[in-house]
Amino acid sequence: MKAKKRVIVVGGGAAGMMAAISARRLGADVTILERNPRVGKKLLATGNGRCNFTNIQADVTCYYGQNPEFARAVLAAFPVAETIRFFEKLGIEHKVEEAGKVFPLSDQASSVLDVLLYELRELGVNIICDACVKTIAKQQQEFVVGLENGAVYLADRVILTTGGKAMPASGSDGSGYELAQQLGHSVTALFPALVQLKLDGPYFKRIEGVKIVGTAEIIHGGQSLAKDRGDILFGNYGVSGPPIFQLSRKAGELLNEGREAYLKITIMDMFAKDELRAIISRRFQVGAKKPVDFSLVGLVNKRLIPVLLLTAGISDFNQRRVADLIAEEVARIVDVLTDWRFRIRGTKGWPNAQVTAGGVATREIDESTMESKLVPGLFFAGEIVDIDGQCGGFNLQWAWSSGFVAGRQAAL
Repeated sequence: MKAKKRVIVVGGGAAGMMAAISARRLGADVTILERNPRVGKKLLATGNGRCNFTNIQADVTCYYGQNPEFARAVLAAFPVAETIRFFEKLGIEHKVEEAGKVFPLSDQASSVLDVLLYELRELGVNIICDACVKTIAKQQQEFVVGLENGAVYLADRVILTTGGKAMPASGSDGSGYELAQQLGHSVTALFPALVQLKLDGPYFKRIEGVKIVGTAEIIHGGQSLAKDRGDILFGNYGVSGPPIFQLSRKAGELLNEGREAYLKITIMDMFAKDELRAIISRRFQVGAKKPVDFSLVGLVNKRLIPVLLLTAGISDFNQRRVADLIAEEVARIVDVLTDWRFRIRGTKGWPNAQVTAGGVATREIDESTMESKLVPGLFFAGEIVDIDGQCGGFNLQWAWSSGFVAGRQAAL
């Protein structure tokens, strides 16, 4: 009779729990080593506490990395429909919201974690918390896993699911990359993704807290490289909001390569520039006696008006009448409303990021099994790998898919 594989999963996040369930269901003897006092801590924060656990639009085009195509086979092995079925069997009824986001009907991330924990216990997976892994070495056919407290565990297979560097308060401090490097793997450049952008500009303190619906674009070398639309929130450092999170990956990539990047915000994106020019000209004709700033009330968020006019080079906006504006000044107002540009000076850091861009190089991992090409018996899953997704459930889908594949293969 074939002996049970002893599988150690390092990291009890989404990918780690899925890997453990997948391996245990195939008969492996599975232990999760989790550095936190409990597993699944980061999962509780996803989807603003509601757990956007997948997205019905998830496919390889929604992912990034040095080789995004790497994700194709893994996503096909455990696709969205399978993920939804998996959670339904555990008790999670789901609903689909805007942009394909899938949430539990309970609107509670804790319910997703609860059913995963129940399944782990039912299957008999050994969960050891407050277990900080410091060393992993392979001796002949066996892995020796050493903890910070001196404890040692032996395994036939090891699955690294330690996450990245984003949200370090959840336990993701990047230590998994060091473990991968101990075993001979290389790690690509790491930078925060799905994160706020810090911008150059003198007026952000004045408009902190203002929210608009508009279009944002990343500009480099005069070209638009990425674009998204939605709620844009101004902070005293720059901007936030779903479209900014989506674009932050491209911005971070450019900055990490030492290239300059700009953010273009189109406030009045529901009109073509000529249409907006006609609308503003008509307003100015009808309200020629109004102060310039007051003439825009009802068209633009009131708190933005002074800043937009200052940006357009009109400083005496509350004293001058609309009739006193020259054509060039009107044109500049239209320009700011349709093409407001800022130099991106950086992103917010790891505590604010939702995901890590970069990770263990995919060229060193078998795309069909998630097994290391360098160390037989070593597997990877989740954020530790150089694959990251868009905002909206795509990163959790990668965690489920890669965890499932790695767990299944580790048990064989």
